[in-house]
Amino acid sequence: MTAIDLHAAGRLPTPADNAAIAIRDLPAGTAITHNGSTFTLSHNVLVGHRFAADPIAAGEPVRSWNSPFGRALRAITPGEYLCNAEVLAELNRRDLPFPLPAAPNFETAGAMYQLDEATFTPAEPLPRYDDMLMFEGYRRGAGRGVGTRNMIVLLGTSSLTGGFVRQLETRLQQHIPHHDHIDGIVAVAHTEGGHRSANNRDMVLRTLAGWMVHPNVGAVLAVDYGSEGINNAVLQAYLRDHNYPVDKVPHTFMSMSASFEEDMAQAAATVEAWLPAVNATPRTPQPISELKIALQCGGSDAFSGVSGNPLASHVAREVIRYGGSANLAETDELIGAEAYALDKVRDLATAQKFLATVERFKERVGYHGVSAEGNPSGGNKFRGLYNIYLKSLGAAVKRHPDVRLDAVIDYSERMTDPGFYFMDSPGNDLESIAGQVAAGCNMIFFVTGNGSITNFPFVPTIKIVTTTERFNLLAADMDVNAGAYLDGTPMDDMGADTLTLTRAVASGQLSAGEKAHHAQVQIWRDWQQTHTVNLTDIQPRDYTGQPLTIPPAENVPHIEIPVFETGEAPATEQIGLILPTSLCSGQIARQCVDKLNAELAGQAGISRFVTLVHTEGCGTSITTEYRTAQPNYLRHPNVRTALLLEHGCEMTHNAYFRGLMAENDLNPNDFGWASIQLDGGIGPVTERVVAYFREQLAQMHAAASTTAGLEAVRVGLVTSQALPDTEALALATFARWVVTAGGSAIIGEQDALLTGPFAAELGLHTPAPTLGYGQAITQPGFHIMAAPTPNWTETLTGLGATGVNALVAGVGEQAMPGHPMVPLVQASAQLPAADVYWPGGTATPAALLEAVVNTLAQRHAPLATTTGYTDFQITRGRLGVSL
Repeated sequence: MTAIDLHAAGRLPTPADNAAIAIRDLPAGTAITHNGSTFTLSHNVLVGHRFAADPIAAGEPVRSWNSPFGRALRAITPGEYLCNAEVLAELNRRDLPFPLPAAPNFETAGAMYQLDEATFTPAEPLPRYDDMLMFEGYRRGAGRGVGTRNMIVLLGTSSLTGGFVRQLETRLQQHIPHHDHIDGIVAVAHTEGGHRSANNRDMVLRTLAGWMVHPNVGAVLAVDYGSEGINNAVLQAYLRDHNYPVDKVPHTFMSMSASFEEDMAQAAATVEAWLPAVNATPRTPQPISELKIALQCGGSDAFSGVSGNPLASHVAREVIRYGGSANLAETDELIGAEAYALDKVRDLATAQKFLATVERFKERVGYHGVSAEGNPSGGNKFRGLYNIYLKSLGAAVKRHPDVRLDAVIDYSERMTDPGFYFMDSPGNDLESIAGQVAAGCNMIFFVTGNGSITNFPFVPTIKIVTTTERFNLLAADMDVNAGAYLDGTPMDDMGADTLTLTRAVASGQLSAGEKAHHAQVQIWRDWQQTHTVNLTDIQPRDYTGQPLTIPPAENVPHIEIPVFETGEAPATEQIGLILPTSLCSGQIARQCVDKLNAELAGQAGISRFVTLVHTEGCGTSITTEYRTAQPNYLRHPNVRTALLLEHGCEMTHNAYFRGLMAENDLNPNDFGWASIQLDGGIGPVTERVVAYFREQLAQMHAAASTTAGLEAVRVGLVTSQALPDTEALALATFARWVVTAGGSAIIGEQDALLTGPFAAELGLHTPAPTLGYGQAITQPGFHIMAAPTPNWTETLTGLGATGVNALVAGVGEQAMPGHPMVPLVQASAQLPAADVYWPGGTATPAALLEAVVNTLAQRHAPLATTTGYTDFQITRGRLGVSL
């Protein structure tokens, strides 16, 4: 075989490196010349993975960017495929068509950084340019800065109102075409603040406050229930006490207090009244010193630190030299790169604060039994980022070598001066971006190797792809091909072109993500552990799955409901399910479901298509609750056909789920599979998903139907507040009817019903849970499900995974969000619009039974279903944490 030069096969980020990065898939036996000698590759080496370019003795460091990321376990010869144990495990999971090394040849190890305060020297700022570049923006004044968009924001103050603002966004879209100077009306829904005072309370309030006064916001409606841990009253006090200029933003704080439709009409009228004034705000010439750039990377690969991140840092440097700002985040993705991050710093205090922030992050995740080493996702490892050190070394170059670190700020803390900032945040892309936007960033640079499609609702994102091959695959969803640098285009030329694009997008040109109408939001999620504990004390409990004994009911009503014979348990509905494997594929799953319901619902007996959008599986630790609930949704009796949709670079990608299926006796061949990144982006993957279900339905016949009694009812019980005795007793009698007839009733362990007359009627005295969170029912009867939090949506989500075919809620004067797949019947003595209205102490189990039977028989569509007021969120339990 003719030998090729190293430059034709790989890249060394610095001449001192001994680990070369393969720039394409290289077959075993490839002969490579380097420094006057020739070696051959020991194995097939995947693009982005590393091979030894020089001999490495046992115990010596393995280096990229002239920094160690590993230590040789034995002598390594040039041409050997460099693999640690973690990346070998990931590659073996992928079922590759060629042999892999039998064992790792290096272990993860990075340099320990020590700040020498005695010799520390402050860095000088870069000199400013004398001239100024301009863009067309919205000057807000009053300390708010300049906007790159003019948006009306519909803010769910807490997690409980996320479903409401999403529905409100849909209803208000009709106004956009008639208002040329309004860039959008967007819902901002998140998962936080819905229950007790949480450990992330200050973070959530800073984030909400920062969003409300953001210069891209022309007006904002904040919606709550009023009873949440974080509600409008708490938010207003925070805004006032911390001097946020909210009075300079048209805004309204609204609490839901009537029926859903009345609240929706009131909210719509509020927004409609703002339209003329917001539309009257013009774009005017503004200096690019008003730009604040959020620097992000996601779906990173081995070339993120070679092409994409250097390009982003190049443009950020130019913006800073014009007097603007840039914000680097993702604390755990700088661990191991401290020496580079602190190469140039404004002063000693800033350097000390940076290191303290990193140590605080390590400590926080350590409380949960994980470390920052858990940050790289399966997709990261598959694309050549073997460990946190390699990922950090590549991520750190989002700070250009010429630029000094000017300030270290907390999550969502506002940027007040020009310069380069570091903001504390997890590596979770969406959680990190949310904080950067709240800090004031009005433009996002998102660097991606795999092709992440991430966008934010009211701040434009320029997505920079690291390689030409991946850019071509996903061209419709990406903005800049940084791979051109690998192909020979000078960085200065690419930087100039990207700066021009930045000014154009800041002036209103739509980014690729905006054209696709794609956006997602997530605040840094709450964490439960606040100190070091013995993790064996909080490992998952064993749950027997055996129902509790409750007194049998007399005179159980006879009912008949239609059911479908599709599996072990009778189905009351036939559903097509798209299961996003992580948060990043959720929004595309929603778009696919909308298209499927418009085109295919009703065929072959499928009544509707649903998706279960959540925030897990990417920059998070993978909890037992997640691993339990997700497979059980796939095997839910009402799911007739299902497809899994991955983003492509997450921790819980499709290959991960295939392994999870093996552990749960599910056959991967029974399901469809699609990948946003590997299938070519939003448009192609949508076509693939629709084609899969169209083919499935063409081969499928409607399931045979029959009738059943109460034994076919599997009902989850939940309350939003303590109920009057008459209502609690009505629910208890209803549960006894179902269980006595051979059905199942399940309640979360933190529900208020488990104290008072409900518990007394059922003979429950401090019972332990019989089912884990999301554990499937295998024995009918009365069950209590483990529920790590009292969060409404998390409880509904866990109950849905048990296999219930209906949810029954006792609520107060406000309608609560339902479940996207399992119908929720709401009963209330205070809400006339409820599915079951019990005024004046008239609560009866018969009325409840009638509503449930009519719902299961498709004769009644519950309030939450008809309004689309639903939500879904898997709990993180006690050990889940963002990474």
